[in-house]
Amino acid sequence: MEILVSGAAGFLGSHLCDRFVSDGHTVTGIDDLITGNKDNLLQLAKNPNFSFVEQDVSDYIFIPHKVDACLHFASPASPNPTSPYGYPNLPIQTMKAGALGTHNILGVAKANKARFLLASTSEIYGDPKEHPQTEKYWGNVDPVGPRAVYDEAKRFAESLTMAYHRFHQVNTCIARIFNTYGPRMRVDDGRVVPNFIIQALKKEPLTIYGDGNQTRSFCFVDDLIEGISRLLFSKEHDPINIGNPVEISINQFAEMINKITGNKAGVIHKEGMFVGHDPQRRSPDISKAKAKLGWNPKVSFEDGLAITIDYFKTKIN
Repeated sequence: MEILVSGAAGFLGSHLCDRFVSDGHTVTGIDDLITGNKDNLLQLAKNPNFSFVEQDVSDYIFIPHKVDACLHFASPASPNPTSPYGYPNLPIQTMKAGALGTHNILGVAKANKARFLLASTSEIYGDPKEHPQTEKYWGNVDPVGPRAVYDEAKRFAESLTMAYHRFHQVNTCIARIFNTYGPRMRVDDGRVVPNFIIQALKKEPLTIYGDGNQTRSFCFVDDLIEGISRLLFSKEHDPINIGNPVEISINQFAEMINKITGNKAGVIHKEGMFVGHDPQRRSPDISKAKAKLGWNPKVSFEDGLAITIDYFKTKIN
């Protein structure tokens, strides 16, 4: 197949490109490198089955060859306002990637009669009142809050995707991706996994925002990519949660990181960055992914963290 991946130089996008090329497909990657890193694609640089286009997806996209599948992964994704790559510091780019970018890639899919996969997010559920979150849950989102540029961009992207499916009969699917971690996350990404690991490797106290009782669920990147691949080649159209259902508090996560790395500096607590807007619980119900895709995460949190920590060790020397 000829596959188009937007956000190709990003954390997830680059792993997708690796997977599809490895599976024998030809891949065209698009990225404007605002948050992506072209080093993530060095292993594909000389591969004849991969090509790269540096472009903003919010601009008109012209692909001169036939495309069989389009995956839209381009968007800033870190909520941390202290990181230059966090979407609070890239608000317009984030909204445009979710709105104009989705529209443009859907246009490519429509013109080519190609399968379209939208990388949506657990953030569309906001600060959920349902636990774990099922795909039928409509969410609890503040449309003008500090996280809204990302949340609402993805909610709009889902609506637009379904509009193209229903009105233009485009063959679409939607992955609601929960917290994912692994090699190729940016050191200065600002999200909790790289933050904790880098601080622990430097023997610094881990910074916890808020009381640390808020929960997240973490899926290793290899498992996530397997789920995305299965969804792409399925016949599903409605949103499907892709994530690890094991729920862990941020306090527990910090203890785990310090234990694995031998960091004795402990933790420090700071006021939350999104007081009143930080989701307090986050865990996917993956019954649909199990039933429709035969997918279930396989990599334990401990094993995935060991691989991720080894990766970050190479980035701080």
